[in-house]
Amino acid sequence: MRALAVAAMALAAACESKQERTADSPFTASDAARARAAADPSEHAALPPFLPGVWSRDFIRRRGVLGENLRVRYLQALGPFGDVRIPSDRASNAKVGGFDDLTDAQLRVLARQKGFTGHTTFDGRVVTWHHEIDFQPDSSRDASNVSLVDDLHFLETGLDSSFVEQYTRLPLGDGRRFAMRVERNGRLDRVLIVVGDWFYFARNRATALPAAASFDALIAAKAPTRAQLIAWLDCELSAGRVSGGVVPWEIQTSTLPWREGRHLAFVDALSVDSAHRVVFPAASAGERWSVTQQVMTPAALSALFAHARARQ
Repeated sequence: MRALAVAAMALAAACESKQERTADSPFTASDAARARAAADPSEHAALPPFLPGVWSRDFIRRRGVLGENLRVRYLQALGPFGDVRIPSDRASNAKVGGFDDLTDAQLRVLARQKGFTGHTTFDGRVVTWHHEIDFQPDSSRDASNVSLVDDLHFLETGLDSSFVEQYTRLPLGDGRRFAMRVERNGRLDRVLIVVGDWFYFARNRATALPAAASFDALIAAKAPTRAQLIAWLDCELSAGRVSGGVVPWEIQTSTLPWREGRHLAFVDALSVDSAHRVVFPAASAGERWSVTQQVMTPAALSALFAHARARQ
């Protein structure tokens, strides 16, 4: 059964549709996109067959002691992944409109959030999550052993056995997989991942964070002004439901708390043409838009973005 599952995943990855638009080229599958895909091991790696899906973390134990209590959403497609982790005691700030409405103390609470997106590889023993956008400045290697507990749970164990995390699988709704990315001047700017009825959206901050062990350590070392701290915090990592929320594409968990409960506006500019290709907005100078994974029927692809069109 495991061999069949791995084979099915490899076949699905081989059938993925890749599309690209740049500021100086028409919307088409390009040689550049194919070259990047061939060079990217995540496009072909066979992950543990149970790992693709949507997960909520139950707990983390560090050397036997329960660790921080975070609200976690982890989406794993066939390579691309997204993860957002919000402290359980963070206020929702539902009536807040943005950073300017937060006190300095509330900004410091946001600095405790975590999240990342990138691609996942598996060498037959160890799973590695390669971060391309990271809310925290930590650049340490993110690699662990994973093991299936039962159909609904898996364990992630540190390579040095210093921690163990348990995750619970969330209902998907269907088996569709979709991923796209926007690069700006060679730097990853935005990511959209869809797994079943769940989505993950990431928007990078304008400039990279200085190196540090954590956000708290960075703040202590640099003593940033309020404006600088806001610029550092302005990194959106959001997860939600495509059609299963209160509104279409509802953001349910986000590093920008005022986004929660709202529609993901990013998808409103996307549509599907008669050839069953995703249509992007015109790329700005230095931008490159590309579909990196598309595993669904043409009808399912059209339905995916019909929810966005319904709001226009």
